[in-house]
Amino acid sequence: MTGFIDPDRDQFEAFKALERDQPIEMLNLVRLRDRAAYPQEHPLAADALSGAQAYALYGETSGPVFKRVGGSIIWRGGFETTLIGPSDERWDHVFVARYPDAHAFLAMVTDPEYQKAVVHRQSAVVTSRLIRCGAQDAGDLFG
Repeated sequence: MTGFIDPDRDQFEAFKALERDQPIEMLNLVRLRDRAAYPQEHPLAADALSGAQAYALYGETSGPVFKRVGGSIIWRGGFETTLIGPSDERWDHVFVARYPDAHAFLAMVTDPEYQKAVVHRQSAVVTSRLIRCGAQDAGDLFG
């Protein structure tokens, strides 16, 4: 499985080019490493933290910024199996985060406190998917 931990330049530019003045939901699919992989110069590099422990640190340290920009978790679930899709993909965290608008998300990821916290996510995650969605009426049918 190829690791997707941070957006590449083209993905980030595509995100920034979308409408910013509306609520957005971000579908998060996260698979953790067995052992966190901190940069060698990081104070936690010598500790034997699990990916789950490093991701918990990410949540603790990024959470105040997430809340300050108006973010909230609107749905969380436990992964069970993939019915359609790559059979080797499994997820340790599956949730939807809502932001008041794209400006709030951008404010979060550029916040200096978030920038310090994100090293825990980068060290914890082996691969992830972060998919921006716009709200639509639910309706009764799939289409």
